[in-house]
Amino acid sequence: MSNTRTRVLFAVVAIPGVLVLAWLGGYAWALFIAVVMSAALMEFAALARAKGAEPQTGLMIAAGIALLLVFMHERLSADIPALVGGGIPWPLQWQAFIWILLLLMPAALLVELFRARPSPLMNLAVTVLGVLYIGLFLGCAVGIREIFTVLEFHVGPIFGTADLTAVQHAQLDSWGGFTIIALLATIWMCDTAAYFGGRAMGRHKLFPRVSPNKTWEGAVWGFAAALATMAAAKYIVLEYLSLPEALVIGAIVGAFGQLGDLVESLLKRDAGVKDSSTLLPGHGGVFDRFDSFIFVSPIVFLYLDFVVFA
Repeated sequence: MSNTRTRVLFAVVAIPGVLVLAWLGGYAWALFIAVVMSAALMEFAALARAKGAEPQTGLMIAAGIALLLVFMHERLSADIPALVGGGIPWPLQWQAFIWILLLLMPAALLVELFRARPSPLMNLAVTVLGVLYIGLFLGCAVGIREIFTVLEFHVGPIFGTADLTAVQHAQLDSWGGFTIIALLATIWMCDTAAYFGGRAMGRHKLFPRVSPNKTWEGAVWGFAAALATMAAAKYIVLEYLSLPEALVIGAIVGAFGQLGDLVESLLKRDAGVKDSSTLLPGHGGVFDRFDSFIFVSPIVFLYLDFVVFA
């Protein structure tokens, strides 16, 4: 009961702050995700060290934040020249992404060459995995929010006009905030329904090798809750989505959110730890709390970018 009380009290304090940052978007949301990413990468590095690896934590964080900034390309390309004047060579978004990945590899290899630590192959593998799994995936969480900034420059499919009114600008921004909030709410409802549904009805183990307490019954309850939450969000705040599109996003969360939790459980079990850290009272580590969000973000980003707004 003491641990449950701690979890609830911390959630009551923390969740409104997260939702406010999601609503604000822009640099506030990007800074929050950068902090989450940095903490999750440090916890990921600690798991790797428990297995004898010594990843390049600083490089992982730097590369992860650089990838995050790529998803803010439209905003940065407008704001930075405006602040410091014109004439700045500015790469295209895909060019910036390729440059970061191309520079990451020689940087990681050369750092490993000169620091002379044991198990360089393992160190390099963990470093690159951390950048792609946590850095790139969480960067997509910024990408989801920034899609609606990009739409302000390419609004034909939405409003059918090249000139947005102030009301339309506000509408796009509110959709961006509500999309992140709905995504987080769907993950939380999925986790909650899976937990209580599994406790009440769970009989068949889902993945005992990785997480002995999870059941198929709980997973079904979580999946159903994810569908229902996104369907409700469509009618309450996300009118730009059709019902089938909302249900697809709910299905992505219901399936891949739970798989993301299992993936993190696999890494913790391999490292021989229960939680990625004790940073969040009653909730373990940042990696523990955002494992589903990390795994879901790139899939939702791709679905919105290439299907919903194609």
